[in-house]
Amino acid sequence: MPRTGRPRAFNRDEAVAAAMLLFWEYGYESTSLAQLRAGMGNISAASFYAAFESKEALFREAVDRYISTYGHVSEIFRDTSISAKEAMELGLRQSAQMQTENSHPLGCLLVLSAVNCSPEQKHIMEMLAKERERVRGWLNDCIARAVANGELPVSTDISMVVILFETFLRGISTQARDGVPYEVIDAAITELMSVWDALAAKAGKQGSV
Repeated sequence: MPRTGRPRAFNRDEAVAAAMLLFWEYGYESTSLAQLRAGMGNISAASFYAAFESKEALFREAVDRYISTYGHVSEIFRDTSISAKEAMELGLRQSAQMQTENSHPLGCLLVLSAVNCSPEQKHIMEMLAKERERVRGWLNDCIARAVANGELPVSTDISMVVILFETFLRGISTQARDGVPYEVIDAAITELMSVWDALAAKAGKQGSV
């Protein structure tokens, strides 16, 4: 006799959190539906599609969850209650700390979950690129604020400085996955900020002329 009754219930928030960790660890394409269903409490295929419609829809929801939780450290770049230099430095250090913690997959989901995709999944790469572009805009605003308030000289090539700091920020993911500890990355951030200090020194000289 076939089984009757209500299907096994599951907690949607916990399911999305579990899916986020799987996508973060293995990437979008490499994470199978079987892995996702198992990670979400061994739910049936019917329950999966009833709740999320598709793997892609679930991934988009998982990305939103990541941005609102672990990825929230990037919001520091937007903090205008502190100096632009403090916002940049604190944002880098807290991002490095988050990406090297062992309580979750290493690195950044927005960087690592779709580094390579088949042509059919190019839109997934583009979606993540748009999310990274949003953070790039925050870096740009942070540096532009530093120029506007005199922390950095008016001669600063803002786009170049954005590329410098964003390249470092995105590179943390690879370093974290390769096992480079936070302390080493943190020391590298100190060295990187010396570039900011060198630019700031130019602003001081311009102000004294």
